[in-house]
Amino acid sequence: MRRACGFALKPEGDLLINFGAFSTTRGKDYICTDVAIEWAGLARTALSRARRLGHVIRFARYARAEDPRHELPSAVFGRENGPRPVPYIFSADDIQRLVLAAFQSGSRSLRRDTYGTFFALLACTGLRVSEAIRLRYDDITPDGLLIRCTKFRKSRLVPLHHTARAGLERYLERRRPYAPFDDHVFVSLRRKPLIVRDVQTAFQTAVTKLGLSCESRRPRPTVHSLRHTFAVRALESCPDGRDHITQHMLSLSTYLGHSNVANTYWYLEATPELMRGISERCERFVTGEQS
Repeated sequence: MRRACGFALKPEGDLLINFGAFSTTRGKDYICTDVAIEWAGLARTALSRARRLGHVIRFARYARAEDPRHELPSAVFGRENGPRPVPYIFSADDIQRLVLAAFQSGSRSLRRDTYGTFFALLACTGLRVSEAIRLRYDDITPDGLLIRCTKFRKSRLVPLHHTARAGLERYLERRRPYAPFDDHVFVSLRRKPLIVRDVQTAFQTAVTKLGLSCESRRPRPTVHSLRHTFAVRALESCPDGRDHITQHMLSLSTYLGHSNVANTYWYLEATPELMRGISERCERFVTGEQS
């Protein structure tokens, strides 16, 4: 029923099937609290145990509506969602150095152009890695990049600055003859679309070359950090005023393809500058200096 409503539920479905098989070995035909807790307790971490039990609890609520013999376990392992990690935010200079390092990495010129252009596009658009990998020629429109059926099965249009469009066109001039029968924008040396693992390897190579490896207990840079950085810089450019902030946040949430604006508000905690701005505005609001 939930899949019919648009939920993928791939890992959740696999876990529930596993739970059903486990219950069968315990001789239980209905959801049993003790068996559910025992099964969830097999996970290695506390967070995984809480999530496994959470899947059973949600299924039990549905099942009990049909048959009260199903028991409803309590969330004995605590919350399913831990605190979100602090994102790594690049400086403007670091992004320039990262893109340049990608353009200079490797012995094959097309590989250099591919990853240099790929990382530059992520930095200036805030696209997810998977979205950039799936881009095709027809997705480059006069109005921007058409991102089709993305993470939450939504499509959106991402405007392109003229400099980003020019850089993309320069790359395509070299890329088209290399794999003429594939219309993916970014291709590997195997003449096939990029895969996430290769993107991560190329990114790590560039980061290591620049010496941006993280310190102990500090966030580490990942490819997704380019999206985080884009979001944070967009928030830092937000004009003052409650109406402006609300409109800016809603626009950014839509631009990034977030399913919930709360996911965009999380970025407000990402840098000291944004936190300082929040505290200063709160102080002025409390003292009556601004509405």
